[in-house]
Amino acid sequence: MILLFKLLITPVLIGCVTLAGRRWGPAVNGLLVGLPLTSGPISFILAHQYGLAFAAQAAVGNLAGQVSMCIFCLVYSFASQKSHWLASALIAITAFMLTTLLLNHFSWQLFPAFILLLTAIALVARLIPRYALAKNVSVPPKWDLPARMVTATVFVILLTTFANVLGPQLSGLLAPFPIFGVVFATFTHAQQGAKAAANLLRGIVLGSLAYTSFFLIVGALLIHWGIALTYIMALIVALLVSGIFYFITSRIERN
Repeated sequence: MILLFKLLITPVLIGCVTLAGRRWGPAVNGLLVGLPLTSGPISFILAHQYGLAFAAQAAVGNLAGQVSMCIFCLVYSFASQKSHWLASALIAITAFMLTTLLLNHFSWQLFPAFILLLTAIALVARLIPRYALAKNVSVPPKWDLPARMVTATVFVILLTTFANVLGPQLSGLLAPFPIFGVVFATFTHAQQGAKAAANLLRGIVLGSLAYTSFFLIVGALLIHWGIALTYIMALIVALLVSGIFYFITSRIERN
């Protein structure tokens, strides 16, 4: 059942986010990718498989690990201005892994991880430039959406297969691995250019505020509220935060 859940949830989410990005552009696409599209389901599975305390501690790792995702976005946005999409992806993934290794040397608690992530979001969002781009009217090839789904699904299966041997903190730190970020950044970079990719990545960083709210709730309340109520509340708050940023983004684009 867990494998079936992994196989179904990933292509459904990436398909919906891809179609939303084509409708509303890279910036909004980035906000959606900033949601816990893979780490949220992983957290839910961990709570069922290994217990509430394990998943709550992993949520702390999720918060600290999203700092690595912000670094990925920053490095890719800079590398893409001079490098091909493959080189940019390899450089940014390396930056993610090095940051994760550094973070794993510390024993993280909920609120220090929360403050660290908020600081990283604020700094990285300011460092990634926002470009004014004409609306993209190109038609993507037919293989585009299936390729994104297959690529992301393979990443999810490979990552989650080894989660049970990593322990809660490292599992949480690795859960934000930029599965969707790599897929969307490289496809956007290849099809629309480096500036569109930078807009996407900046959106992911800002969208991390929704991610932050999700795992703050999970880390703080899971042991006390249980699985159902905690994850429902976390999802509602994350969607609300993402909706607020969509409204703000729409206002900025109109102005």
